[in-house]
Amino acid sequence: MKNDRQTMILEIISNEAIETQEQLLNRLQTRGIRCTQATISRDIKQLHLIKEPVGQGAYKYAVSDNRTKLNVAAKLRTIFRECIVSIDYAQNIVVVKTMPGLANGACSALDNMNMNDIVGSLAGDDTALLVMRNNEAAELLCQEIKDML
Repeated sequence: MKNDRQTMILEIISNEAIETQEQLLNRLQTRGIRCTQATISRDIKQLHLIKEPVGQGAYKYAVSDNRTKLNVAAKLRTIFRECIVSIDYAQNIVVVKTMPGLANGACSALDNMNMNDIVGSLAGDDTALLVMRNNEAAELLCQEIKDML
């Protein structure tokens, strides 16, 4: 139900200039989706919708350019919480120990974050090596990941 509603919201805002939550609620109701304004408000936050200007003082809902980055960050946290056993570094090399078979997923998530300080990554079965730009970047990444866990 939620996924269908949110898919419908994205479709509606891509085809129409929707300025208010009330307009969005009305469009959903005409399409047979019953919900409340509070639900619409939560959906807007979860979908990372923003209001962008359309001219003459008017605004419309649109998908934020940061949506993909935010979704990747949330997925990265989930992957890390579920699969990382330990993390440590030596100079500019970060070693990530994971549950068996999950190092590839951890590396893929990191690679998709497009972090400038990661020069490259290599994944085995349960160990990932990250080559960082410098020692400080390695220490910082380790601390950030430990904080996530």
